[in-house]
Amino acid sequence: MLSPADFVADLFNPALAFLPKALFVALVSSAVCGVIGCHVVLRGMAFIGDAVSHAVFPGLAVAFVVQGNLVLGGAVAGVLTAVAVAVLSQTRRLKEDSVIGVLFVGAFALGIVIISRAPGYSGSLQAFLFGSITGIPDEDLYVVALSAVALLALAFALHKEFVAVSLDRESARALGLPVFWLDMALCVMVAVAVVISVQTIGNVLVLALLVTPAATARLLTDRLGVMMLLSPLLGGLAALTGIYLSWSLDLPAGGTVVLVATGVFLLVWLAAPRHGLVARLWLRHRGRPVPGGALV
Repeated sequence: MLSPADFVADLFNPALAFLPKALFVALVSSAVCGVIGCHVVLRGMAFIGDAVSHAVFPGLAVAFVVQGNLVLGGAVAGVLTAVAVAVLSQTRRLKEDSVIGVLFVGAFALGIVIISRAPGYSGSLQAFLFGSITGIPDEDLYVVALSAVALLALAFALHKEFVAVSLDRESARALGLPVFWLDMALCVMVAVAVVISVQTIGNVLVLALLVTPAATARLLTDRLGVMMLLSPLLGGLAALTGIYLSWSLDLPAGGTVVLVATGVFLLVWLAAPRHGLVARLWLRHRGRPVPGGALV
């Protein structure tokens, strides 16, 4: 197995320029998904995150076929799908989850049909679905960095509004907050966060980067601010460790990052000081109340 010192040396090896680029995108994606993912977890939006990750696929496919920018192509597709979900969900005959299910399956199928028309179809589809640390062009680094800064700035600017809607939608609406537009904004932010993560993690696994670190952080703290700090740190740790292991052991980068994040989640689920399984069983054994864990 490659030592950490050798891995650092490879990061500075000019012949392996794709490796630091992949690590950069993975760390930036972890930071963005960690923050946005907190809102996804708190609002029970994991299914919407999964839908968006599939919905961006046709945009990525079109951008690939016309040799355009993948991040911009996926973002356009994700935004259009988010708008379509919000509009079609207004009918009382269908619930939101039904509309999401129809749209994300249709979008994913459209993406497969589009990418099948491109040269090198099999390799392209595998890279889209499962990520590729060798396939990140230099210009995408700038798009990813700028998109990440914009997303984090927007998340900070709308933080109070998002929290109000997450805690009580009806009260937020009574206070005059534009709940529909806040939902729309969050869906769009999820779409962009997914797009900038797809190249290293892959379309199939990107939901894990959005949900798993945030869910892990939720088990460690009852304070929302601390949760939003822990989540990107846990995601970054998973990204760094996963890419190191994948490079050392010749494993798929996206799958390895997700497995590391899942392993950390399971460890915390078992051993978290207040909300872990062991701690809760111990409190029950001692006849003490088990903490509920409401966010403050």
